[in-house]
Amino acid sequence: MRHAIGVDLVHVPSFREQLADPASTFAHGTFTPQERRDAEDRPDRDPARHLAARFAAKEALIKAFDGLRFGAPPLAVRVDLREIEVVSDPWGRPALRLHGDVAALVGDASLQVSLSHDGDHAIAVVLLCLPLPSQDTAGS
Repeated sequence: MRHAIGVDLVHVPSFREQLADPASTFAHGTFTPQERRDAEDRPDRDPARHLAARFAAKEALIKAFDGLRFGAPPLAVRVDLREIEVVSDPWGRPALRLHGDVAALVGDASLQVSLSHDGDHAIAVVLLCLPLPSQDTAGS
């Protein structure tokens, strides 16, 4: 297995301002409808805080994947962030669900994500584990 870690930190008040801009399509171009609903349905009624953590998770995944591609073009230049979806189980534990081109690129990887909030910041850490390519041992 090859392992990579990605981390991203988001300043929630700045993120909240970006979401509140009436001319911005940022939220719809970044989050799935389910992610937006989940953030709005949280008991603390602070969707920006929860979307900030989800944005950090998307960025952390890209950083982890790009870390395994050292010397190759970065993944981030061609990612639809809605293809990286943060979902929660019934107890609120997060996981990543990948779609489309991102799912094809990441393939059989195992993913773990951790989200946290403190004061004005949200952070996410992603652990990406990719299986090593199989070695053809025939004829050796």
